[in-house]
Amino acid sequence: MSARSALRIIISREYFERVKRKSFIISTILMPLLMMGMMVAPALIAILAEPEENLVAVIDDTQVISPMLQNEGQVRFAPFVDSLDSAKDNEAFDAILVIGRDAVSSPRGSIALYTRGAPSMQTEQYIASQLEHAISSLRIKEYDIANLRQIMEEVQVDVEMDTFRIDREEESATSSMLSYILGMVVMFILYMFILLYGQMVMTSIIEEKNNRVLELVVSSVRPTDLMLGKILGIGLVAITQIMVWVVLLIACSVWLMPLLAGAVSSTDDVTLTQAVTTLGDPSYMLAILGYLVLFLIGGYLFYSSIYAAIGSAVDNIQDASQLQTVAMVPIMLALIVSMSVVTEPNSSLALWTSMIPFTSPMVMMARLPFGIPAWQPVVSLLLLVAGLLVMIWLSAKIYRVGIFMYGKKPTVAELIRWTRYK
Repeated sequence: MSARSALRIIISREYFERVKRKSFIISTILMPLLMMGMMVAPALIAILAEPEENLVAVIDDTQVISPMLQNEGQVRFAPFVDSLDSAKDNEAFDAILVIGRDAVSSPRGSIALYTRGAPSMQTEQYIASQLEHAISSLRIKEYDIANLRQIMEEVQVDVEMDTFRIDREEESATSSMLSYILGMVVMFILYMFILLYGQMVMTSIIEEKNNRVLELVVSSVRPTDLMLGKILGIGLVAITQIMVWVVLLIACSVWLMPLLAGAVSSTDDVTLTQAVTTLGDPSYMLAILGYLVLFLIGGYLFYSSIYAAIGSAVDNIQDASQLQTVAMVPIMLALIVSMSVVTEPNSSLALWTSMIPFTSPMVMMARLPFGIPAWQPVVSLLLLVAGLLVMIWLSAKIYRVGIFMYGKKPTVAELIRWTRYK
């Protein structure tokens, strides 16, 4: 059997063995639904968690604040002229608001709320806002300036800016919040795939080594071809899954986002309008998702070769957990740096860590939504390809020695020594 035929058989076996599993099919379909559910969930929770109507008895010693409290939403105020004990005995009241005589001049310590059971945060905030508005209005009247409240409201302003990039051939509107969220999302997707499928390579090698399957296979296949076949086969599973998601996201960008753009165009929310417009741009989404696939392939090949070397050097998962530090430390470092990069995408830290192969896949994906210069992701990919070729070469040297080693957990120094064997 030729080396090419053997490699093709190993890749096919690793690929079809996994894509035919129900767990793969279910996760591929459910994950996009879960992501959409996470976006819809906050709105549903807000609707379902709407507080029940609360009747609040108001004992007002100032006699001027209670008339200014307005019934709205789920809170209704009812003036009560009797004592606090009488109000407590009246189970019709869900809460009792006691306003002391000095509430206007010194609210702290002069106002108390008594409730039956734990009050909702929304109810407390609404009562507090009503009291704040009433007390501030009474204080304004003491200045005896006509229309002072109206004047103060008119001078207040909320500024919303349209942000445009002028470092491109054409000015384009941007949304920093969208870039931040998108950068975090694609970075976490990359982190999840590299970690999940890299460890899958390691686990598969350890299982086959324990079953003595590798000893039979290497009699007809070179160890290097066996390692590459396993890495590429499992990698194709990851690419298949991510491509399904990419197609779904592009479909949403082409068909769903234009509908949302029409719905939000009549609103005054500049940030939301910019975000929907950007997500509805197929060329922008294709660029982001295209780079996601490329950095996924590069990052996976880089780290899966490390995991393959670790899997070949140990006999069980417990021994592998300690050697995994070699791979886990740079992955976690990339995750931590990426969280900083999304706030400062053009910093020196962001630039250099997006070029180093150990951290570049996740850091560069966190930066890409911010519209960085086109040469940077290209250079980053070239350096990543060079790095993964070196890493695969080193891992293959460890793999060909490690698969025949049993009963002893090697140290990192021994793994380095194995790379020098001819």
